[in-house]
Amino acid sequence: MSTETTAAGGVIAIRDAHQNNLKHLDVDIPLGRFTVITGVSGSGKSSLAFDTLYAEGQRRYVETFSPYARQFMDRMDRPRVSEIHRVPPAIAIDRKDPVRTSRSTVGTMTEVTDYVKLLFARLAVLHCRRCGEPVMAESAQQVWAFLQAQPTGEKAYITFPFPMPAADDGKESGAAALRRMGFDRILKAGTVVNVDGELPEDGQASVDVLADRFILGRVDRERAIDSLEMAFRFGGGRLSIVVGSQPPHPFSQRLACARCDIDYAPPQPNLFSFNSPVGACAQCRGFGRTIDIDLDLIIPDPAVSLAQGAIKPFGGAVENKMEYADLKAFCRRRKIPLNQPFARLSADQKQAVVDGDDDYYGIRGYFRWMEGRSYKMHVRVFLSRYRSYDRCTACGGTRFRPETLLYRLAGRTIADIYALDVTAARQFFDALADSGLDEAARMILEDVLARLTYLADVGLGYLTLDRQSRTLSGGEVQRVSLASALGSALTQTLYILDEPSIGLHPRDNLRLVGILKSLRRQDNTVVVVEHDPAIIAASDHLLDLGPAAGEKGGQLLYEGPTAAIGGTLTGQYLRGERRIP
Repeated sequence: MSTETTAAGGVIAIRDAHQNNLKHLDVDIPLGRFTVITGVSGSGKSSLAFDTLYAEGQRRYVETFSPYARQFMDRMDRPRVSEIHRVPPAIAIDRKDPVRTSRSTVGTMTEVTDYVKLLFARLAVLHCRRCGEPVMAESAQQVWAFLQAQPTGEKAYITFPFPMPAADDGKESGAAALRRMGFDRILKAGTVVNVDGELPEDGQASVDVLADRFILGRVDRERAIDSLEMAFRFGGGRLSIVVGSQPPHPFSQRLACARCDIDYAPPQPNLFSFNSPVGACAQCRGFGRTIDIDLDLIIPDPAVSLAQGAIKPFGGAVENKMEYADLKAFCRRRKIPLNQPFARLSADQKQAVVDGDDDYYGIRGYFRWMEGRSYKMHVRVFLSRYRSYDRCTACGGTRFRPETLLYRLAGRTIADIYALDVTAARQFFDALADSGLDEAARMILEDVLARLTYLADVGLGYLTLDRQSRTLSGGEVQRVSLASALGSALTQTLYILDEPSIGLHPRDNLRLVGILKSLRRQDNTVVVVEHDPAIIAASDHLLDLGPAAGEKGGQLLYEGPTAAIGGTLTGQYLRGERRIP
């Protein structure tokens, strides 16, 4: 590296790096370039990239925060190096870093879920939980559009519901209240009658007060809109339209199903997040699975009788534990045979043993009692032997509360969309982009599509958005993180990757190269530890370490443009002088 480039501040200057087996290296890594670190396994590649370069970049970034904020962050030790100059904030994408939380999914890692919940809050259509019909707040203009679609010449009535007050002494009657508001007619069984007729006065029933009537096709828009707005106002946001002999057509200005008389709360983004108490299933708390006792583990062999120890934690007559003694006394009271194989007991008898009664705790009661002592280590170990993780029965594994699943976007619930793989999800949102969206929704949709495209570009189109991150391979986790990094559009950042081609089909290597170069084009510095020749050949700069592993490694064999690599072992393979048969 020329002194002019170094003086111009275009490199990360590392001086006297002696972390692990590094032999006091002086290295210059160009900023804004794609650099590959190569060498045999154990030659010191990770010591230079992660233990030195990333550790120092992350340490300096954390030091910029206040002492109060730093206490919540992972602290990194200062690497064994004399000087590092001009190192940007660093992000390590390492396949060795496992995802431990069950809440993390492909969608949350890439922030797709953060944008989809905004789309649902803005565009999704609520469907009534009882009748299944769409529910939306309707305006007077929408009711007018409905009237215009009706046959011309028919009689139309606009009514609103009015609850009749109780006929208590000293209170105004329902008829008097209506007259005071300026209404003197109601619609009863399709007939207009005067309010002085028979009216319910029980304080619970309501009447349909006539706000206006006219012949369709002979009324002007201004009069109709005024009457509709008046009916909405006096009807508390509700009205009905009766056209000819048709049944009433209810409308609601609130978010309510006028047919079923059910009100709904306005949607908010957190309603569509399983990581929020607002949207998470109340039973599984957004995990999609619940922990319960596993009867197949508690009763491993149903061919064994209770006396022989069919219930494993209770033992049998030979062990004569306290739990078995309580079980024996219960079975004698309930006339449940102790010497008959458990499988041959009746369904009621089995259920009684499992659930117990008011005088006996049963299997479930016993484990509930043990749960109260789970602060002891040996109890937690004991409980873990008889537990199982089952799909939540309340949400069916979707993680969402029932209110969330009432909303649909283009006919799909948010759980339906998360169950799609990346390729199918991209097709769904592409089709949604072709529909008429406002500018805000279009901007959100562009972020969703960008992240799905990056996931497909790194060869992960087969993953579903609700796939748990902890079930992914190391290579898949790294490529999901890579797609997330590209989607975040950070600039002037140092990205350090550990063999991102691991687990990737050779046909997708060009896509991966394109992703890495996209990071570079966003004014980032990319450093990759890599063995794949296609990735190495696509880089701008190369550092070759060796010549061997362990104590014999840690030396800098080559530093410079990738195309100019000399006669090192890596260079011989890149030039085709050596080949692996």
